[in-house]
Amino acid sequence: MRLAIGNDHVSVEMKKEIQEYLEGQGYTVVNVGTDSTERFDYPISGYKVGKMVASHQVDAGILICGTGVGISLAANKVHGVRACVCSEPYTATMTKKHNNANIIAFGSRVVGSEMAKMIVDAWLHTEYEGGRHQKRVDMISEIEQTQDLSL
Repeated sequence: MRLAIGNDHVSVEMKKEIQEYLEGQGYTVVNVGTDSTERFDYPISGYKVGKMVASHQVDAGILICGTGVGISLAANKVHGVRACVCSEPYTATMTKKHNNANIIAFGSRVVGSEMAKMIVDAWLHTEYEGGRHQKRVDMISEIEQTQDLSL
């Protein structure tokens, strides 16, 4: 599986640790974030990972900024992206199981490295259920495509 990973300047160390962890498990990780602690605007990484996921250059994406919120908001502006912020494994599991999230985000100022690894593992090892959840995922896509929702 090919994963894109992106980050801002406050999340360089966590990004490196998560990238090493994933590569150690046999994943191919494409780093599109910064490796510098000098100020870096997180929307750049959010956009790059989002574009790579939406265009199927990679299978999924991981985003890390201070809270995970800003970088995920940027990624969610890319058509075809469903990025979710998670601070613990249960949410990571459910975001894949019910929402088929193709990008996960978390905050380096919110979770520690070991929790981040558990979040990533939970998300990567969960399958999308489809079924009754597909209608809702389709509704999200409809809003994205048309800026409307037929009720």
